[in-house]
Amino acid sequence: MKNFGKTYLIYTGLAFFLLHSCSIKKFIPEGERLYTGAELALDTIGEVKGLKDVKSELTDMIEPNPNTTFIGMKPRLYFHYKAQRKKPGFLYKFLNKSFGEEPVYFSDVDPEQVEELLLNRLNNNGFFYSRTGSETILEEKFASVNYSATVQEPYTLENYEVDMDTLPIYKALEELIKETPLSKNNRFDLDLLKAERERLDHGLKQQGYYNSHANLLIFEADTNQYKNRKFDLFLRLKKEVPKKSAIPYTIDSITVYPNYSIEGDTLPLSKQNRTTVNGTDFIQNEYYFKPKLLETYLLLKEGDLYNANISKTTSSRLSSLGSYKYVNIQYRELDTTNTDGDGGSLAADIYLAPLTKRSVRAEIQAVTKSNGFTGPGLLLSYNNRNLFKGGETLSLSTHFSYESQLSSGNNSSLSSISWGLKGDLIFPRSIPFSPKNFRYSVPKTKISAGVDFLNRSQLFTLSSINGSFGYTWKENRYVYHQLDPININYTRLSNVTDEFQEILDDNPFLRRSFDQRFIAGLLYTFTYDEISDLGKEYPIFFSTNIDLAGNLLSLMDGGSGTILGSEYAQYAKMDADFRLYLRWDKEQTLVSRIYAGWGIPYGNSETLPFVKQFFSGGPYSVRAFNIRSLGPGNFNVDPNDSTTDFFDRSGNLKLEANIEYRFPLFSFLKGAFFVDAGNVWLTGNYDDLEADQQNSNFSNSLFTDGRFESDWLQEVGAGFGFGLRVDIQNFVIRFDLASPFRVPYQPKNDRWNVPFFGNNGNKATLNFAIGYPF
Repeated sequence: MKNFGKTYLIYTGLAFFLLHSCSIKKFIPEGERLYTGAELALDTIGEVKGLKDVKSELTDMIEPNPNTTFIGMKPRLYFHYKAQRKKPGFLYKFLNKSFGEEPVYFSDVDPEQVEELLLNRLNNNGFFYSRTGSETILEEKFASVNYSATVQEPYTLENYEVDMDTLPIYKALEELIKETPLSKNNRFDLDLLKAERERLDHGLKQQGYYNSHANLLIFEADTNQYKNRKFDLFLRLKKEVPKKSAIPYTIDSITVYPNYSIEGDTLPLSKQNRTTVNGTDFIQNEYYFKPKLLETYLLLKEGDLYNANISKTTSSRLSSLGSYKYVNIQYRELDTTNTDGDGGSLAADIYLAPLTKRSVRAEIQAVTKSNGFTGPGLLLSYNNRNLFKGGETLSLSTHFSYESQLSSGNNSSLSSISWGLKGDLIFPRSIPFSPKNFRYSVPKTKISAGVDFLNRSQLFTLSSINGSFGYTWKENRYVYHQLDPININYTRLSNVTDEFQEILDDNPFLRRSFDQRFIAGLLYTFTYDEISDLGKEYPIFFSTNIDLAGNLLSLMDGGSGTILGSEYAQYAKMDADFRLYLRWDKEQTLVSRIYAGWGIPYGNSETLPFVKQFFSGGPYSVRAFNIRSLGPGNFNVDPNDSTTDFFDRSGNLKLEANIEYRFPLFSFLKGAFFVDAGNVWLTGNYDDLEADQQNSNFSNSLFTDGRFESDWLQEVGAGFGFGLRVDIQNFVIRFDLASPFRVPYQPKNDRWNVPFFGNNGNKATLNFAIGYPF
């Protein structure tokens, strides 16, 4: 009842504030009227299809927009007015800067101009001879406008053809209009004609017409042949078009400068450093890149027609090498007096400015984790680009960190030391395939190897060796693939203390997950990503990972279940991550996300390896719960025993959903409200492990409480929170404060909780992280 009283007061105060914010009439200056918007009424003459869409398009033309209304009130305008006082106070200054908007007065409205805009749009859409009008509604402090339009039956297309001439460009246009999206009975639409003109120009640029331009094309509509609002459409070039714009060009020569200097703006023209490969000249004053390898990335060929797409793709392929900071393809028109007059020729010059060959980077880090571990870290990295003069990149890195748990009681002395070495060698080509087999982007071959060491005081030492061989490539602007046919990981658990050995003895599930030391298999990732396309209002992101391990080893081990004396893991694992972004004004975004992952151990394995299991909670998951503190299912442990809590909360099935509203506050500071929900569960047959569990000292039943059943929705953990993000040129430092409103490990009738005010479960969790959660 006490918590209900607090909640009631909060919502009552909010309601009072919103009601008070509607009293804006007293703020309107003398002589002004607040513009409250407009209505549009349509009348038709003849048959007009899609009238609802026509009205929607015309409504979008009415300007200006009135002030924002929320449930009949104008809180954003109210914030603006209150902030204009002599002493507005910090709160109203903040609310005005974040959400306020300036008033829109009737003096800002020009009905006659809007009428002209509406009439112009009707004409552009084929509704010729339509009429528009308006009526102004004036009140003491408010004003609105009622617009009207009488819409005539539109003109529709009957025939579309090229007004032929002898120039070769007309034959090209005749072929291009065979693929036109325009069809018979299409309504006259100026925007569609502009799009068609752009399409034709794009097509011409793929057929050698280097100097073509959309503005050189013109459409003529002829209505004289019909009396029923039909028209014929004719395409031709404008009068007095330059000859060079109407002829195709071929590439006469290709010259590449692999070691071009932007700063000096000089070219290495020494003929002694000229190398020719398949008709392409390579000139470099210092031997920087092997011409024979560089030539395989070029799609331009001597004697081919100029093609804008091929030129753009070649530039993209050269940029993806990772060796150049600047790629510029320039074309020079050559003398065409020796040609037959029906074509021109171009010289293609490709300027490539290299990146710094070697770089060293050092980072000092301060790490704070959601499980209470905090401490300093050091990261060192070294990069060598163009290692073998073929665009290869060698990356070496090492890291070291010390963490200690900032807590009291039995957990205060827990600490960990970790260090590791990693090396990556990336070839900007697909070994052993030729780059010419891939048109959009050249695949990269990546060879990786590394070692990691983790010593957790009072518990254990964990060391691992890993290596992989695979490919990455972009299929198009949005689609990305990663395939590692060879992926190996060997883990060794040592220096196990009596305390941790007791945990392993009491938890067969955990013990078996550590027994699987050797992991060898295949990894594949598919990603579809539209987020970087700022032109999309509703971009989506989808990624899925497939992880298969142990199948090849099972054919080689002779039934022993071991390889080189170590037990190996055998499983299949897959996850999928889908996100939808809704963007609107002032960088506001609503992001919704659904994630699902499932791993199935089989053959040689009873459980997934510990490093392959799913966890829930933390700054990139359900943020109202600490990392690894949620699940499986409604399973619970002693909250005072951090060692047990850290290792037990995992599963082989994970379901999660998130929704987050992001908005700007000021400058580089952003805000967010979010709701997270999810959990992990156990699936499959664990009869042998469950029998061992019953014979142990472990009091709770991991397999009963953590199993995925038909009532799994009752075991979903959920929380609400808000966050602040420091976003400086896409480097994001994030603080999220969240509290649960659904706690699955509480008794069934006591799982709901009032966020931040309830007594059920943890009050609030503060998450610190780098980057956005999704």
